[in-house]
Amino acid sequence: MVFSSLIFICIFLPLVLITYNLSSNITYKNIILVTASLIFYAWGEPVWVVLLIISSLTDYINGLIIGKFRGRALAKLALASSLVINLGILCTFKYSGFIVSNINAALGTDIRIREFSLPIGISFYTFQTLSYTIDVYKDRVGVQTSFLRFLTYVSMFPQLVAGPIVRYKDISVELRKRNVSLRDYADGSRRFVCGLVKKIVIANSAGGGVEALFGTIHPTVLSSWLGVALYTVQIYFDFSGYSDMAIGLGRMFGFHFRENFEHPYVSRSITEFWRRWHISLSSFFRDYVYIPMGGNRRHQILNIMTVWALTGLWHGASWNFVLWGLFYGIWLVIEKKLLKGILGRLPFPLCHIYTMFIVMMGWTLFYFTDMGGLFSCVRHMFGVGVSMYDLVSVSNLCKYAWVLVLGFFAGMPWGRLLYRHFIDTKPYIASVIEPAVIIAGFSVCIIMLVGQSYNPFLYFRF
Repeated sequence: MVFSSLIFICIFLPLVLITYNLSSNITYKNIILVTASLIFYAWGEPVWVVLLIISSLTDYINGLIIGKFRGRALAKLALASSLVINLGILCTFKYSGFIVSNINAALGTDIRIREFSLPIGISFYTFQTLSYTIDVYKDRVGVQTSFLRFLTYVSMFPQLVAGPIVRYKDISVELRKRNVSLRDYADGSRRFVCGLVKKIVIANSAGGGVEALFGTIHPTVLSSWLGVALYTVQIYFDFSGYSDMAIGLGRMFGFHFRENFEHPYVSRSITEFWRRWHISLSSFFRDYVYIPMGGNRRHQILNIMTVWALTGLWHGASWNFVLWGLFYGIWLVIEKKLLKGILGRLPFPLCHIYTMFIVMMGWTLFYFTDMGGLFSCVRHMFGVGVSMYDLVSVSNLCKYAWVLVLGFFAGMPWGRLLYRHFIDTKPYIASVIEPAVIIAGFSVCIIMLVGQSYNPFLYFRF
């Protein structure tokens, strides 16, 4: 089940909200939320619900052991158990085929590859439970003694399958005490609809163009760059739209998740881009990998390259993701060692053009999982063996220009600033116009969903 589906919007969510609010008792609310979350997950992955529960139970028990034997050998053993079991499960299901196939290719062996279907959201909830046990071991958070509350944290359907990666310390208080006001419902609903519009109107429309342009048998320079530009729009509005919906849903249930995106396409450097993009993942690798390895204090270049190789692998078991991670690692090192002073003195437009060029080249690496397709696309982008344009590519540019324009303006912070100014200066007019705009946006999404066949969430595969 996905947020941008009629069955979720029209049936699942209303039933859960009604049932959830029948009682103010927090235990009741947690039971309803866990039950709904397991049903939500089982809708697409009925078998792997067991894996989710096992992972939750494992780190719940490890947390109890760490808390009881803090500073002693058993606490270290429990932390090691958490790391080995969680990363072992993740590697088994996500990376075993990749590892074996590369061993076969390197050594000429014929080891049988066991095929596993990737449990949805395993990368997200594995990192969440790991962050809990590490933080308990470091004495950053208290031990959660209620398995119901811990399972509520891990399985909560708003952020279960595609993030953001919510850390236990950010919602530990709300797991045992939370109130949902009318303002929470209003803000949550507004945020959910905003994310839905991003996903349905912008991301899905761009995604249809991406498939058509990258699948053409007669590529041109124009069609190749147009495909990359549309994918740049698609992946941002797809993932940030999901994050908006997750944050909005969390608010409706009394949880306050941290922001996951802060207008990354306004960045003037790659370093800034990664402070604004998928913030929960970047901060996870910073706090749990980069800093423990030594951070900026020692072996900085090695630390950066290691973190970004792991970041690439986190996204998928394929060499293009490793290259994508190393690509960004190299550019971050270049910025830190060579361009730091230069970028600060250059005009913003030049820095922005530089950043977006690197980002778009990065998305090309990210999109193509086969090296042949990747190298062909890069060659076509720079005019090797193809013409600059043809009538079909010009026609596609005219067809998808509205998506690019809408994506550009929606990706900038100006809209939010104008909205806040309007709310502050015209509160009475805004109180009428705002609900009308939200209802109109929601209605457009429902109408588009009825006839739309293209509706994947890109980050579900991670």
